Order: sequence, then structure tokens, then C-alpha cells
Amino acid sequence: MVSKKQRNLILLLLFIGWAIGNFDRYFINYAILSITEDLQLSPTSTGLILSSFFAGYALMQIPGGWLADKFGSRRVLIVSVLMWSIFTAMTGAVWSLTSMIIIRFLFGIGEGGFQPSSSKLISQTFPSSKRAWAMSIMLSTSGIVSLIVPVLSVYMLTTIGWRVSFLVLGAIGLIISVFYWIFIKLPEGIKEEEFKPVGANQESVFKQLIKTPLMLNLFIAYYSIYAINWGLATWLPTYLVNIRGLDLISLGWVQTIPGLAMVFAIFLSGYVIDRLPEGREKVIGAISCVLIGCILYLMFNAPNVTMFITYQTIVIMFISFIMLLLPAIILKRLPSSVIGTSMGVANTGGQLAGFITPLAIGFIVQMFNGSYDAAFWMLIIFAIICMVSLLTLNYRKGGLLQAEQ
Repeated sequence: MVSKKQRNLILLLLFIGWAIGNFDRYFINYAILSITEDLQLSPTSTGLILSSFFAGYALMQIPGGWLADKFGSRRVLIVSVLMWSIFTAMTGAVWSLTSMIIIRFLFGIGEGGFQPSSSKLISQTFPSSKRAWAMSIMLSTSGIVSLIVPVLSVYMLTTIGWRVSFLVLGAIGLIISVFYWIFIKLPEGIKEEEFKPVGANQESVFKQLIKTPLMLNLFIAYYSIYAINWGLATWLPTYLVNIRGLDLISLGWVQTIPGLAMVFAIFLSGYVIDRLPEGREKVIGAISCVLIGCILYLMFNAPNVTMFITYQTIVIMFISFIMLLLPAIILKRLPSSVIGTSMGVANTGGQLAGFITPLAIGFIVQMFNGSYDAAFWMLIIFAIICMVSLLTLNYRKGGLLQAEQ
């Protein structure tokens, strides 16, 4: 058994790792202004740089989870942090567009193994009743970082420049990887849950997972909720400026309100999910998806900016609940021996949504001559798809779950 003190230390280290990873990921969105000027890049080239990370990140989700299941969560965590730190530092030494795209792609590959391996580590060290809470602590870093990254990024860029900034962030990551090596230790007595794939050896776990209806539903749900999340995150600033008439300073201030709501909602969701009666989580999740769809409709029909931000704040809270509920289902319903691979399979859907949805919205807005109505309807449809995916979750159908039970 892992002691409470050791569990808390592991959770603290994972929290710091997720925070640094999120900051490294978001910092490029501000640094790209200086990078574009220094390297004399076109808008198309800038887009390639920003999307290259998501390409590598999405591609590594399933392999990263498989590696964590096969070689252990600790090893993959350390390698992941080490790899993304090296390529973060190398970003500060790029000399051309090609080198930047390759390095950011490899950065995505490095960070891609972190979420599935850290999720597996949670399943190994926390009891089932505490896993959603532990996951909520880690996911809260996204909301926290989104609050501090604008101010801190501008300060770093104006004082030490983008090249030195990436070198500093890479050095911090290397220090974190050393901490992981020293302090993340699993007692010798701890082992994976007793689990043997039905009629197959360990190498066929992936094939069994993708044939399990539960994983298909989770993949679709992940894609749908992250399509809504990334669709709003990437296009709302442009929408609020161009359609609602906000200036950039006002935009920055009003968007702190949904950011704070996201942090609060993640912590609250972790508490609630761990206390839901067995089987009720998918019903509560489906109801939340219905509410997301309804509030999205109210958002784009809001009569003024105040009401729009109010609806946005509410919808972000429900989105945060679903984004925590989905990994909690994996952590609670599947044996820890396949948590890494399972999380990788499901999260691939979310990362594909992050890559595809912003492009789709841009195409839709252009096709409808600057109108965002069709884009909002697309997000509402994704809320309905997510609802159906959750309602049709079947925990007992499929070889993996039969094997566990």
C-alpha cells in the first residue's frame, strides 16, 4: 500500500508537472508574435507551427499509454518530462521554419506520454474513491495556468526575449524530471490489479480495447466535449472582438471570469464525482451535456456582452465537469493494468478535436461570410453527440470488463 504522505507527494509532483507542461504549451501562443517577426514568417507558416504540437501530441497518446502499461508509469513519466524539456529548450535555438516545426512536433511527442502515464500512476496509488479528486487536482492546472500565462508570458518576452524564455522553461522541466526520478517511488509490494486479457496475451490488449464498446463511446465523448472546449477557446476572442465589439484590454479582463469558474468547477466536480452512486455518473453527465447545448444556444443569442459572458461562465463549468467525468470513468471502471493504454485511446479523440475543430470553425465562418451561427450550431450538435455517447455507455459489455469482473 502507498501511504497517504507518499500519495500526496506524488500528487504534488504531478500537479507541478502538469502546470509546467501547460505553461510550455500555452507560452508559444504569445511568443509566436516575436517568433513570426524574427523569422519573417507568413500567417500560413505561423499556423503550421501552432498546429505541429497537436499533431505530435495526438499521435503519442496511444503509444504513450501502451508504454506506461508495458514498462511502468514512473519510467514513461520521467522520459516524457525529460523529452519535452529538451525540445522546449531547443525551441529557443531554432534557425528556420522547418526546424521550428520539427522541434514543436517532437515537443508534442514528448508531452504526449505524460497524461496517460500520470493517469496510470493515479490508478496505482489512489483508491478508487479518491481518483476523481486526484484527477481534478491535476486538471485544475489548465485553468490556473490560463489565468497567469498572459501576464507572465508578456513579462518574460519583454525582459529576456523568446529564445532565453524557452531555454529557462526547458531548464525548469529538466529539474522537474530529476525530482520525479528521486521522489516518485512505488513500494515493491504494489502491483497492477490482477488482470489477464481474455483469450489473448498482453500484446493484444490494444486490440481488445478498441473492440470494447465502452472505449468507442468514450472516444466519441472525448472528441465531442473537447470539440466544444477547443472551439470556444480558439475562436471566442475573435468572435468577441469582431462581432461583439470588445477591445483587447476588455477582452482580457472579462475572460478571467470563465477562467476562475473553470478552476472552481474542476475542484467541485472531483468532489461530486467521487460521491455519485454507481451508474449515476453517466446520467448526470448526459444531463450536463443537454444543459451545455441549451446554454450554447442562449450564448450566441445573448442580447449583450454581459449576458454572453454569464452564459459562457456557466457553460464552462458544465464542460469542466464532463472533462473530468470522462477520465474518472476510465480510472474507476478499468483495471490499472490497462489504464495507460485506455487513457491514450480516449484522449486521442480529445486531441484530434483540438486539431480539427478550430480549422472547421474557420472554414464555416468563411463559408457563411463571417457569421458564427452555423459554428455555434455545430458545437450544440457535439453536445448532443456527447449526451448519446454517455447514455449508451455499457460497463458490462466487452471482454476487458468481463475479465475484470
